[in-house]
Amino acid sequence: MKGLWIGAATAALLAGSAQAKTLTVTPGGDAQEKIQTALLDAKPGDTVMIAAGRYELTDGISLDVANVTVKGAGADKTVLSFDGQKASGEGFLITSNKVTVRDLAVENCKGDGIKSKGVDQITFRNLRVEWTAGPKSTNGAYGVYPVSSTNVLIDNVTVKGASDAGIYVGQSKNIVVRNSRAEMNVAGIEIENSYNADVFDNVSTHNAGGILVFDLPNLPQMGGHSTRVFRNQVVQNDTNNFAKKGAIVGDVPTGTGIMVMANRDIHVFDNAIDQNQTAAVMVVSYTQSYDDLTYNPLPRDIAVHDNKIGKNGWAPQFPGGEVIAKAMGGTIPPVVWDGVTNFTPKGMSAPVAVKVHFTDGPVADLHFAAPGNVFSAKPEVKPTLDDGPIAEPKPVVLPKAQTGQ
Repeated sequence: MKGLWIGAATAALLAGSAQAKTLTVTPGGDAQEKIQTALLDAKPGDTVMIAAGRYELTDGISLDVANVTVKGAGADKTVLSFDGQKASGEGFLITSNKVTVRDLAVENCKGDGIKSKGVDQITFRNLRVEWTAGPKSTNGAYGVYPVSSTNVLIDNVTVKGASDAGIYVGQSKNIVVRNSRAEMNVAGIEIENSYNADVFDNVSTHNAGGILVFDLPNLPQMGGHSTRVFRNQVVQNDTNNFAKKGAIVGDVPTGTGIMVMANRDIHVFDNAIDQNQTAAVMVVSYTQSYDDLTYNPLPRDIAVHDNKIGKNGWAPQFPGGEVIAKAMGGTIPPVVWDGVTNFTPKGMSAPVAVKVHFTDGPVADLHFAAPGNVFSAKPEVKPTLDDGPIAEPKPVVLPKAQTGQ
């Protein structure tokens, strides 16, 4: 009986696979209706194939069916244009598990480009998301935007013109961002309030800030930790910050290479960091007021080592930057740390234990008495700042089905 049961189960699985089909959408007619109908009609295992061409959409599209691939003919051949979008929501919203979106472009969304929310196993591959008129505060906030998701793969994606972050992963777990390019966004790549992320082999250039690893208060997932940022090219981040008023990313100084804020167990290594006018690497505390008594605003267990650091920090754009640079000989050192250590955050009974491993010197220790307290600064330049080795997070491993080409 056991053998018969296994045979029946296998047969059912094969039958389901055999029934998988491709729903093809071609240009012409009502593109909005044709694409959304295909997404509604898709069944698990199906592929929605959007043929080469330009598709003019007036509203966002959405997918809520698991195990579906949405595939174009190439990031320069299949273009979903939201020039005529009437509402301000995202261009493409995904709320189902085991979805792959690949080989297409999304242009000029009023809101975010492609967003997944609350899903497991989401793959973005060979995509372009762009605001074609260049950097503007009226552009959508995020290009590729997985949030509250698990097992996230972003591979060979290009984003240009986002008014917050080009590639943004928020409140998610088990993340890989690789082989991608972020250009002319406020933040190129941002990992926020997330656990276990590998960010590697990317190019982040001509943004206000290259790569950010942040943790913020009052969010459903708190205490971001365990991110590795390595083998990236973080160069010439020189676009003036054009974030919408009130956005936290609006505080990122133009010319920031890599910034770590209020996060734990972050390792930055083997990157090429060059031609960023404010600083190569900044490690800072969260400076705004907050009422979340579970929040820790200090960065801790941060390692910066073995990076190839070129010319950076010649014209820092943060408050007091010019004065600090002058005190340090005219240029901000490769690594800048606010130096907040003996500090007790709200809701805590003792100072936070802070450990750093900064061997890419020289290092600027600003010795702030509290987060953001520029007037308490006592800048000191040291060859290194090393409290001893900090164990590196384990490499992120995604499900095999997700990493296949």
